[in-house]
Amino acid sequence: MEASWLAETPHRRRNALTGEWVLVSPHRARRPWQGLVESIPAETRPAYDSTCYLCPGNARAGGRRNPPYTETFVFDNDFAALQPDAPEAHWTADGLLEAHAERGICRVVCFSPRHDLTLAELDVAAIRRVVDVWTEQYRELGARPEIRYVQIFENKGELMGCSNPHPHGQIWAQETIPNEPLKECRQQQAYFERTGRTLLADYLALELRLDQRIVCANDHFVALVPFWAVWPFETLVISRRPVPSLLELTDAERDGLADLLKRLLVRYDNLFQISFPYSAGFHQAPTDGRPHPEWHLHLHVYPPLLRSATIRKFMVGYEMLGMPQRDLTPEMAAARLRALSEVHYRMQPAS
Repeated sequence: MEASWLAETPHRRRNALTGEWVLVSPHRARRPWQGLVESIPAETRPAYDSTCYLCPGNARAGGRRNPPYTETFVFDNDFAALQPDAPEAHWTADGLLEAHAERGICRVVCFSPRHDLTLAELDVAAIRRVVDVWTEQYRELGARPEIRYVQIFENKGELMGCSNPHPHGQIWAQETIPNEPLKECRQQQAYFERTGRTLLADYLALELRLDQRIVCANDHFVALVPFWAVWPFETLVISRRPVPSLLELTDAERDGLADLLKRLLVRYDNLFQISFPYSAGFHQAPTDGRPHPEWHLHLHVYPPLLRSATIRKFMVGYEMLGMPQRDLTPEMAAARLRALSEVHYRMQPAS
């Protein structure tokens, strides 16, 4: 069992994946869900919106028209943050200022032709098709010689800066490894060189043994609130088998990933009975042509909500100037998520 004082005493927790720290202050909110738990009216959207630039057959913001797609649809972002034809250039000044041109490709992945369904509301078979598209995009983009990292992610909801409610995610592929996966790359490599095992394989085994932060699991994937979680209901989805990327998953494991995503995301929606906002993304091996046995496939989910549908966690003041801080312990967050139904609240019978 873990030290009992972790539930009562202010303390720091180390993120094994990045080497960074988070301050936990459990005494400030031992029961953070006491008091009013607000909800907002359920959002209703049509299955097709003639004004949506992501719906089938509609003109996009950049002028191109979508085909009448019936399943998952991928296209190059019309307003991409990276460009494949950026010139090779760099600039420095007195050893203090440095800039390098960065090439890359940005794509949009529409999860479904339905305007009114999020990933949480798609059935497992439809989510499995999204998993297959993610995998093929990672394969295709990662095979390009100029691409060394493929970042698959989703921003869901207005609170996370999503400007269009149509269910979609993004892929940014670029020639250097971004900051966050680079931190994880260094930590995982050092651990693998020291032990011959992946860091997340040993971490997952420890979490399964302690059984305090597990949210849900199946034969192939586990969702848990990490010991070092920063966001109130942050979760980490880890493959049971230590594979470096989506490419190495078997058909059964792809099914398992789709199943676990459904079960986890439904729990999020059920927590405050809203379409739960979050940013989420896969971290997997770089596509630099080298083997990466140290990498272990995982998905981060970072939701901002804290006490209710209308109260969110802000990273301000101390968090911006010092280090991340949280009141709700990861163990309490996991217990709340674990206790929720796996039937979406919109599908539950009226009480």
